[in-house]
Amino acid sequence: MAHYRLGLYEKSMPGSLSLPQKLEETARAGFDYLELSVDETDEKLARLDWTAGEAKALADAVYAAGVPIHSICLSGHRRYPLGHPEKAVRQRSLQIMEKALVLASRLSVRVIQLAGYDVYYEPGTADTRRWFEENLDRAALLAAEYGVTLAFETMETPFMNTVEKAMAQVRRVNSPWLQVYPDVGNLTNAAKAGGGGVEQDLRLGRGHLAAVHLKETVPGVFREVPFGTGHVDFVSAARTALELGVRAFVGEFWYTGGDAWRQDLAQADRFLREKLEAARAG
Repeated sequence: MAHYRLGLYEKSMPGSLSLPQKLEETARAGFDYLELSVDETDEKLARLDWTAGEAKALADAVYAAGVPIHSICLSGHRRYPLGHPEKAVRQRSLQIMEKALVLASRLSVRVIQLAGYDVYYEPGTADTRRWFEENLDRAALLAAEYGVTLAFETMETPFMNTVEKAMAQVRRVNSPWLQVYPDVGNLTNAAKAGGGGVEQDLRLGRGHLAAVHLKETVPGVFREVPFGTGHVDFVSAARTALELGVRAFVGEFWYTGGDAWRQDLAQADRFLREKLEAARAG
């Protein structure tokens, strides 16, 4: 009996690979599923305009590879945030949200990870927070319509860098379709900066944790830190997450060039499963 599933973040592989190839590489490296990326680039946002036939072709590739796409990392809201000062941008953010839900439903994706920002490139204000909350309410209703769970990633900015802050919005909206998807690397940096303990913060999301990102960080650095070279206590965080009922984890790391990426995938799978097994062992 499997006690958890370990997914792979799409951007850990070269962008030159097709999605069917990425699914095959996910399986080859030992991971259980792929987390699809819909980021702020035009290339990734164009995925939201796939026809039903294009979505079916990817679904067929999922069955051929034997590896599902369990979640979508929707970071396109960085560029088009829910709380943007311009009404046209906020409208685009909701269009992105609904298109992502349509794509998820076509691909049988269970969870869409939301970026926990009111705005990203602009300064936050009381108005950006109000607009964010208004559009989040609308997004939760759209999620209910399509039957797909939205879950906040805990981010690298103070707006939502802890489970406690994400839970404030989850409780306010009070929908079963809005949950939390913590990033233990970001949580560790928040804790080191005075935000409390990672395990204590995770427990504040009891009953509302959809999945967990396993990412390495060092103080002030949130990306492209190789596993085992940072300060994240993966065993302790995973143990707490497992105690809280989490069973879906994703290894989040990035392809940074070179030809050793297949070895990097396999090493990441071994490293993370070792930590997860140690967590299970207590």
